Amino acid sequence: MKKDIHPADYRQVLFEDMSSGAQFLVGSTIRTTETATFEGKEYPKYVIEISSKSHPFYTGEDRSLDKTGRVERFKQRAASAKAGK
Repeated sequence: MKKDIHPADYRQVLFEDMSSGAQFLVGSTIRTTETATFEGKEYPKYVIEISSKSHPFYTGEDRSLDKTGRVERFKQRAASAKAGK
């Protein structure tokens, strides 16, 4: 590996998938205040919403997200904004 090509804050960071609980140890410069233990060592931890362990494309699972509530809330906000004009 070439010397002095990585930023000064480059280090191993533990990424944790909040959906599946999977953990990945990756070199990164991301800033985080949390720490966690992985394989007996403590690392900075960053929580992510989705990864290859939980994404339907990679897992082959067929999941449907319940977006009905979101759509209805959007329509209500749009209607109230239109009525307010």
